[in-house]
Amino acid sequence: MKRTLLFAACLALAGVAAPAFAKGDVARGKTLAYTCTGCHGIADYKNAYPSYRVPKIGGQNEAYIIAALTGYKKGERNHPTMMAQARSFSDQDIADIAAYLSSLKAAK
Repeated sequence: MKRTLLFAACLALAGVAAPAFAKGDVARGKTLAYTCTGCHGIADYKNAYPSYRVPKIGGQNEAYIIAALTGYKKGERNHPTMMAQARSFSDQDIADIAAYLSSLKAAK
């Protein structure tokens, strides 16, 4: 009886947690990430103000991209352009973008 209840509880928790780990759609992510190339796809691009090098994101770890975009979306990371962009994305959009970007070869 205890095993049955424990098993049922585990299944219920897995069902609740599953949406947090949505699998990204690479093809949809490619479409959504098109605007990212305006800054992140230019070799040696530097932002004018404040001055910093814009990182390449192709080939970046999928979990890192999800964490970064979610951080911008929630206001935990501070960059006005990235915050505005990330706030326009759903959680599924972020998963799709991360799936696509992580599928690319890393920039050297």
